[in-house]
Amino acid sequence: MNVNFSETMLQRRSELLRCIRNHFYSSGALEVDVPVLASTTVSDPHIQSFQVDGYFLQTSPEFYIKKLLSNISQDVFYLGKAFRLEEAGRKHSAEFTMLEWYRMGWNEQQLIEDVFQLIGSLTTDIEPEKMSYEEVFVSATGVNPHTCSASQLQLIAKDRLEVTWESEPKNFWLDLLFTHLVEPLFKERLVAVYDFPESQCALARIQRSACGSYPVAKRFEIYWDGVELANGYYELTDAEEQRQRFLADNVQREQMGLPVMPIDSELLVALENGIPECAGVALGVDRLLMCLTKENDIKHVMPFSING
Repeated sequence: MNVNFSETMLQRRSELLRCIRNHFYSSGALEVDVPVLASTTVSDPHIQSFQVDGYFLQTSPEFYIKKLLSNISQDVFYLGKAFRLEEAGRKHSAEFTMLEWYRMGWNEQQLIEDVFQLIGSLTTDIEPEKMSYEEVFVSATGVNPHTCSASQLQLIAKDRLEVTWESEPKNFWLDLLFTHLVEPLFKERLVAVYDFPESQCALARIQRSACGSYPVAKRFEIYWDGVELANGYYELTDAEEQRQRFLADNVQREQMGLPVMPIDSELLVALENGIPECAGVALGVDRLLMCLTKENDIKHVMPFSING
């Protein structure tokens, strides 16, 4: 464990945590704390969990907060630790501080404005923007991400990125091109990207696009200076649809050679019992502090870091 803190950074971190709590307390939101160790975990093939003696360190408080929402109908927020088994890097630490909140009766567009309001309470140095996934993807690649084929994306990747992979699924090419051709467009900008491709719905509901021509996932991500800061959804509340997505995740996990995850039956029961219409978002607090202080390595804003 590396000790990285300075008194100045500790004070900035303390001030940030206080401002975050003030944002939610002033709107009447309820702070909740939920388990970080549990017998089930996320099944998303792109997120891996630490396992400890048959239990999983939680990658986010989402499942437990939704279980709470089956019994209450109030805005809630969580500010605490989360864990993800990913390679340590400049933007990622296995243990990090996550802010996650849910607004009852809101959709994803209202929640984007709430994220901007929170950031605006911390700095006035940057002007927020909103763009659809289609807008940013077309501007970077020239093709519509909702209607193009995997082979079209593969050709762009081979031409622009000189890759040699073959026969990968459409989501693979979308992620590759978004990372290498779209995200660089967000330097020195604060941008919310919304209306993701249906195949990247995760836990978001699916609706028709504004033009009505194809379905889109009511999901958004927020980038600041090229750093992915937040990921939010107009939440899926249909238990059977959620069950099917869990099963599809595990099929994909098997295809990728990853362990199949136990399905969180308590979450499905909570959805069957009913949770309010709501929108929720998870935000990386350490990354937010990186952006606010213009640090380029996450370990420089964490008091203690396991990153080298």
